[in-house]
Amino acid sequence: MPLALLALAIGAFGIGTTEFVIMGLLPEVAADFQVSIPAAGFLVTGYALGVVLGAPLMTVLGTRVTRKRMLMILMGLFVVGNVVSATAPVFEVMLVGRVIASLAHGAFFGIGSVVAADLVAPHKKAGAIAMIFTGLTVANVVGVPLGTYVGQSAGWRATFFAVAALGVVGLLGVARLVPDQPRAEGVRLRHELAAFRNVQVLLAMAMTVLGFGGVFAAITYITPMMTEIAGYSASSVTWLLVLFGLGMVGGNLLGGKFADRHLMPLLYVSLGALAVVLSLFTLTAHNKIAAAVTIVLIGGLGFATVPPLQKRVLDQAAGAPTLASAVNIGAFNLGNALSAWLGGVVIAAGLGYTAPNWVGAVLAASALVLAVVSSTLERRTATRSRPVAAHVPEPAAATAARR
Repeated sequence: MPLALLALAIGAFGIGTTEFVIMGLLPEVAADFQVSIPAAGFLVTGYALGVVLGAPLMTVLGTRVTRKRMLMILMGLFVVGNVVSATAPVFEVMLVGRVIASLAHGAFFGIGSVVAADLVAPHKKAGAIAMIFTGLTVANVVGVPLGTYVGQSAGWRATFFAVAALGVVGLLGVARLVPDQPRAEGVRLRHELAAFRNVQVLLAMAMTVLGFGGVFAAITYITPMMTEIAGYSASSVTWLLVLFGLGMVGGNLLGGKFADRHLMPLLYVSLGALAVVLSLFTLTAHNKIAAAVTIVLIGGLGFATVPPLQKRVLDQAAGAPTLASAVNIGAFNLGNALSAWLGGVVIAAGLGYTAPNWVGAVLAASALVLAVVSSTLERRTATRSRPVAAHVPEPAAATAARR
């Protein structure tokens, strides 16, 4: 794999850290600004919505510059957003900083996926995409716990200054290692938008929303589920999330390895197994060891879908993949927001803290159905487009000889 992928992975590590570390620092931030925990939760919601909106917006704005230059602009925006958060005098300013940083998220992974795929041979594209997302998954194993510890020890502002420094390293890495690929000639915004008329692109994005949404339906409420149902202490949730992160790393690497050769079978297996595991989580959540194992499996199976889904969008939007790739990253966050809301609805309805697992199972099963539909449509299209052999009259000499 080219060294340029390392620079992209470092940027992804910083982005993943800033996205998730706020969840462990909400009490400190709320106390510092004298706001409630639910009010501080807007720092999470605002970031997610910023990703959904920022992915297409920043990608469209970047259509007139090279991809390398746009990646550098996005990392610069990320650094500015985290510095604003770290120095915010009031809560509202920090919220603005979070939104600024989030605008870089979707476009960075979307454009970065296209760049990574172009840097390697066709049979290694999914592996290259997985390399970038490895930075995001490792952030959940190393960056988030370390950032939480730093924030609780030296103050939450120190964490955001550290994340901004990571962004500077990523920016320098992109500037130094990513080749300056020429901007694709003849590709305009209308070409990028045309990809959304492809039903296969839309189906892949819907699978992204539902499949990864299944993961976050359960993980969003992992703290009350583990403390109230499994019997873990509140302090144990940190290492349980580390286990989830380790599962994400493994699933991402396996997804990248097999997606280049067996993309649709990989989606069938991972989405089907994810639906089963999420269903079983309603039972295994009552046992500490079984719950811990299930959390690892959810992380692994959930992130095993990321490289194949991202590659499928790139394949189906070939010729103008940048916007579709970035929007698909926003689809992951849309799935997170949707599943978190649905999980909250079933808990509020009095169905218990394990009820979101059923929500996740239904979402993952729905994504599996869409995968089957997508593959069926693709086979039918291939059959219809297959040329029919024309009838060639037999030579007269051969006919006479046979007589």
